[in-house]
Amino acid sequence: MPASDAREIRNQISVFCGACIAPIAGPDLYASITSYLLGLLVFRTPPPKRYGRPDWRAISLACGADGDFPVNLCRNIQVGLLVIEKWIREHPTPTHTCDAAAELATVTPAVARFDSQYDPPTFREALAFQMQRHGETASFLHKHVVIPEDRFCSTTIRTWLRDRKVPRGARSMKILRRIEVRYGLEKGYLRMKLPHQGRALIGHETGLSVGPAERRRLAWHLPDDFNELPAKKQAEIIRWARENVISRTTDYRRYQADTISESFGIRFPSLERRTARKRSRRRTAPAALAGEMRDLVCFKTATLTDKGLLRNKKWGHFTAGQKIEHLGLLLGALSSLPSGRVCGAGVPIADLTLALLVFPGIWDWYLTWRERRRGFFTVWECNMLSSALELVREDTGWLRQRPDLANRLKPIPGILEEAEIAAARDDWSGTCNVLRKHAAVRFAEVQQVLRVHRDPFEPILPILEAESPVLEYRKITDEILRRLPDERKFPMAAAEGLRSYLMLRLGLHLGLRQRNLRELLICHRDAPPSTERRLAERRCGELRWNPREGKWEVFIPAIAFKNSGSSFFSSNPFRLFLNDLSELYAHIEAYIERHRPRLLGLSSDPGTFFVKSTKRNTSSAAYDEAAFYEAWRLTIQRYGIYNPYTGRGAIAGLLPHGPHSVRDVLATHVLKKTGSYEQASYAIQDTPETVMKHYGRFFPQDKAAMAAKILNRMWGAE
Repeated sequence: MPASDAREIRNQISVFCGACIAPIAGPDLYASITSYLLGLLVFRTPPPKRYGRPDWRAISLACGADGDFPVNLCRNIQVGLLVIEKWIREHPTPTHTCDAAAELATVTPAVARFDSQYDPPTFREALAFQMQRHGETASFLHKHVVIPEDRFCSTTIRTWLRDRKVPRGARSMKILRRIEVRYGLEKGYLRMKLPHQGRALIGHETGLSVGPAERRRLAWHLPDDFNELPAKKQAEIIRWARENVISRTTDYRRYQADTISESFGIRFPSLERRTARKRSRRRTAPAALAGEMRDLVCFKTATLTDKGLLRNKKWGHFTAGQKIEHLGLLLGALSSLPSGRVCGAGVPIADLTLALLVFPGIWDWYLTWRERRRGFFTVWECNMLSSALELVREDTGWLRQRPDLANRLKPIPGILEEAEIAAARDDWSGTCNVLRKHAAVRFAEVQQVLRVHRDPFEPILPILEAESPVLEYRKITDEILRRLPDERKFPMAAAEGLRSYLMLRLGLHLGLRQRNLRELLICHRDAPPSTERRLAERRCGELRWNPREGKWEVFIPAIAFKNSGSSFFSSNPFRLFLNDLSELYAHIEAYIERHRPRLLGLSSDPGTFFVKSTKRNTSSAAYDEAAFYEAWRLTIQRYGIYNPYTGRGAIAGLLPHGPHSVRDVLATHVLKKTGSYEQASYAIQDTPETVMKHYGRFFPQDKAAMAAKILNRMWGAE
């Protein structure tokens, strides 16, 4: 029966089986033999042989027979095997790999031995059930869905059936899709039964243009069949993931990405241990400059000032870190080379001193440099000018009380002349007065033309535009739970997934700022809660069990808040009971009892509710500002942003963002439901004026719709 066309030879084999196999074999065995012979054709696999003859033991096993074939059945099957073997020799396997659509089209559907509506819950049970339903073994299934180019061993299917491994790579997912086609299952039936839905695949072929670090981040956002797609489609998917998920998602992010590699700022290691995150790529301040900055920080943060010094305001822990960061950038710009990317002033780093900040020329150069670098003025420049005014304030300014610093001044060509330095040494107070007037004028001028560079609403606009922003944001938490892995098989991944869920869930309930949320302590049910005085000393809150109410509560002293002097608190602590909605208590208790200890490992317990995934070299399990932001942002990347190429993700058009955006969501939600800025301020522990200025995205159409709802009742009444 020679034939050159693949479809014709398959039809001839089907007719042959109906005429020669069906009369002497039962219906089930006939279907299995037919599928086996057609599979040899589809994948161009020669029949197994033993000493030059057909290996009937292997063939009967592949066909699912209970024992050896009868002699007459072997004779009839051998006729078909000879025809298939000859056709394969005349039609060798193409050297190129066919595309995904062609591969799936050639997979022969298996004939079911029995019908059943049973839907096994796990991947292993589902695969074993379908193989049993169609009367196939692992070897038989392997021969019918794998071609030589796949380099896929039949023992892999056996490890799936024994629950030792699960499909993880892109190659395994391709085979899994063929199995679904063979058994007539809907696309993704077996894929969605895998115990770890949030896991990234391995084995994506992204080309040389993507480095190893970026490849790991992209793996979460590439479809299973990425390797089978055309090169143009692959480039399109990578470009989409880079622009919408990985980085450069907004104008501000693009600006930040272009400038963050230019580590021109000056760092102060001795102060960063207490105030700011270490920036190892920046230049270290010389000893003299570091001593000046240390004196400034001690002056502004000490409980009592040194004798003879006056102070207007005291800096908190985080304000001090911010001031060090900002002044370090100013000094770093001054000391950068004019010919480099930063285009600085070229001041030798050894000549830097905080005394330079009393000269208007220094500030004018910095303002011009900032405008040229960014393209316009922002509120940053106003904040820096406010710092200048504070440093030279009459009687209480730190610089005004340190005339000795003038001895370290050296001229800067084109910016600071020797005559100005001499005048400052003769009349330090007068020089401070000149700067105070100059900075006040510059502040007013910059304030008139400043622009908003970072729109905090841009990443979450799809949520704010929804009718119910909180309900829309909740879709992300639902997506996390839907993809939560099996704790028994993936304990660490399950712990990290539940931690991400509780981050967003508590953020939506509490509306806290990032610091208050990440520093929230945990008090176990059987432990006495911390006193308000103790929490006030640590300036943090606590999640604890209230036995009288039978509820979990969050208790935070007012002094722990950034706006502790706000009328919202009136010197009273913040206390909120968490209701047991959507199994919140079950998740909290599972996290405290099992997942949190697993995340801690052998590291010491910092006492905070949220802890990092620790390793042997982890110095602290507590989150800092940057790590908590990245944890939140990573959660949004993996579960929040809808990916049209994979179908994963909760919200289309969403962009990566940090925990502070939840406050915008809560304020906008209350505004849309009540129209009251006062009630919106209650949701985020602030004042109506602050909500109106910074948080509430109350669109004109929302205001008009709310008014129309009230007015339309009159027409309904008539």
